[in-house]
Amino acid sequence: MLNIAGGSFGPPPGQQAYTTAGSYSWVAPAGVTKVSVVAVGGGASSQAWGGSGGGLGYKNNHSVTPGNSYSVVVGAGGVSGGAGGDPGGCSYFISTSTVKGGGGPSPGSLADGGDFVGDGGGKGGGKTGVNGTGGGAGGYSGAGGGGVSGFGGGVPGGGGGGGSGGLSYFFCCGYYFVLGGAGGGVGILGSGSSGAGGSGAACSTIGGGGGGGSGGSCGGLTSIYTIGGGGYYGGGSGARQFCGSYTKGGGAPGAVRIIWPGCARSFPSTRTANE
Repeated sequence: MLNIAGGSFGPPPGQQAYTTAGSYSWVAPAGVTKVSVVAVGGGASSQAWGGSGGGLGYKNNHSVTPGNSYSVVVGAGGVSGGAGGDPGGCSYFISTSTVKGGGGPSPGSLADGGDFVGDGGGKGGGKTGVNGTGGGAGGYSGAGGGGVSGFGGGVPGGGGGGGSGGLSYFFCCGYYFVLGGAGGGVGILGSGSSGAGGSGAACSTIGGGGGGGSGGSCGGLTSIYTIGGGGYYGGGSGARQFCGSYTKGGGAPGAVRIIWPGCARSFPSTRTANE
C-alpha cells in the first residue's frame, strides 16, 4: 500500500520522547533512515541567584540505520535545597556534537544559560545579579528570558523560549525577605509562543514564575512558604533570601524528542506535533 505520509512504501510517522533524566538507547525502527531531534538541557539551581535555564538545540533529517541503537541522554535539573548551586545536565542524541541542549551552568559567574548544538535553537536565560530569579529555557529561535536582579517583573523569552521569574521583596514582623520566581520551561512539540516574564514588585509577597514557552510549563512562584521550581522542560530554579540566609528550589530536567521520517518532519514547526 502506498504510504503518502512517509513517502512511497516509507515508514509511517512516529516519535519517541524521553522526559526523565537518565541515559537511554533508542533503536531505529524498520524502514526509518532519517530522523529529526530536539534536545533541551536541564535547568540549574542556585541559592543566591536563582538558576539559569537550559538551552535548546534541534537537528533535522539526520541519517540513522534501521535496527541500530543510538545513545540518548537527558540532563537532570539542579537539586533543590542546600547551599551553593548545582548545574543542569546536558541533553543530547548520539553525541554532544550531533545535537545538544546544554544544561544551565553552575552559578560561579553571571554567565549565559545553557548553550546548544544543532541546526538551530536558543540559549537558556542567564543571570544578571545576586538576589536574582530563575532564567527561562531556550527557545527554537531565541534565548530564554534572563533572570533579573532588580525588583519587578521578569524578562520574556525569545523565539518560543521560557520567560524568567520576577523578583519581589517585603518586610514582615521585622524580617526582610527577597523572593525570586523560577524560570519557565519550553515544550518539545515544536515552536510556539514565547513565555512571559513572571510578576514581581517591591512590597509584594510573591515572586512570580516565568511563563512557559512553546507549550512548556510555567516556573513556580516563590513566597514565604514555597520556593519555585523551574518549569518543564529546562527552566531554572527560583530562590529566597531571608535575613541573609538563602534557599533554592530545583531546576527542571531536560528532554529529548525524536520524530520521523526526518525528510518530512522537521523542527522548528514542520509537522512537529504529535502524529
